[in-house]
Amino acid sequence: MLVALCIFVVFVNSAFAVRSLMIAARSRAHLEAVELDGAFPALSIIVPERDEERQIEACVRSLLAQEYPDFEVIVVDDCSQDGTRAILDRIALEDERLVVVGGEPLPQGWVGKPWALEQGMRVARGAWLLSTDADTEHEPSAAGSALVYAVKHRLDALSLLTDQTMIGPAERLILPSILWIIAFAVGGLDDVNDPQKPNAALFNGQFVLMTRDAYAAIGGYAALRGEVAEDLELARLLKADGRFSIALAGSKGLVRTRMYRSFREIWNGFVKNFALGARGKPGTTSLGLLFLASLSPLSPIALCAFVAGGHTGLALSVGFAMLAASLAAEYGMAQARFPRGSGWTIPAGVAVLFAIFATSLVRYASGLGVEWRGRHYR
Repeated sequence: MLVALCIFVVFVNSAFAVRSLMIAARSRAHLEAVELDGAFPALSIIVPERDEERQIEACVRSLLAQEYPDFEVIVVDDCSQDGTRAILDRIALEDERLVVVGGEPLPQGWVGKPWALEQGMRVARGAWLLSTDADTEHEPSAAGSALVYAVKHRLDALSLLTDQTMIGPAERLILPSILWIIAFAVGGLDDVNDPQKPNAALFNGQFVLMTRDAYAAIGGYAALRGEVAEDLELARLLKADGRFSIALAGSKGLVRTRMYRSFREIWNGFVKNFALGARGKPGTTSLGLLFLASLSPLSPIALCAFVAGGHTGLALSVGFAMLAASLAAEYGMAQARFPRGSGWTIPAGVAVLFAIFATSLVRYASGLGVEWRGRHYR
């Protein structure tokens, strides 16, 4: 029995290590900062936000500083209860390129972010539409470099992987593992950008650039009105349509974000995402939950049990397999510009992710739904 457990744990960790290295090797797409020269189409930048007073000013000012010849920034205030609107109104008085839209009440059947984005898109005038989150900050060349990349590669939509700012202990311990497991599940950027692989589709909602024609052709965000993970569903919709060329690429520091700042924010944010992402996929989600449990906490528990029981050979086998998994993750995360040392958090981070995923499935299966930004979604 102990030998069988050892073999299973070693296999899981080895499989994780191999796929991590494959993802790193197949994730080559990235932006380079460029200086614009010539005429460029009008660009509308849409920022949906709700209760973002701690970070909205840094985001908006970084967007207004874009080195792009013709753009506007549209911030949709989705019924904020804090001081966000006052901050936005003050900046709007300083810069006429900022348009502040007061969000209308949430209609039945809509989720907050798609509804805010839909309202922003209605007043946008640009031929290209860029949606970005309120917790992002952009280098002055970010928008222009992204549009040049999209035009050069003949894309209808481009999403960027932003650099993740991780400062607090919860962020550094948990977030790297969660984000890497998402990449692990979907595949490398080469797979995501391969039109022959319709099931490998992923956007990062922190930065999505698309043409107005593509947006209109899929029915706008009305087609995604009930989606909490609207970025993932947008990528799936565009890729499955077949008419559009889309891509996901690294931003190489041109855009950065600080997603969550505490354990509670991380927990609530990903419980929400995974709960609705599990719909209609009982087999896949069950296998995913089993894999997470095997990687951690089962692997560390097995290692401790073998050490305590004096089974030196088994303990060494599991220990080396876990070491290989962490080293491979560290290499892959470094390629993705995660903070140094992120790979060593895999056992702890995946254990927390397992708990988040399990909670998400329970809330989905029981019909309890999830809470997000003061709203309840079933």
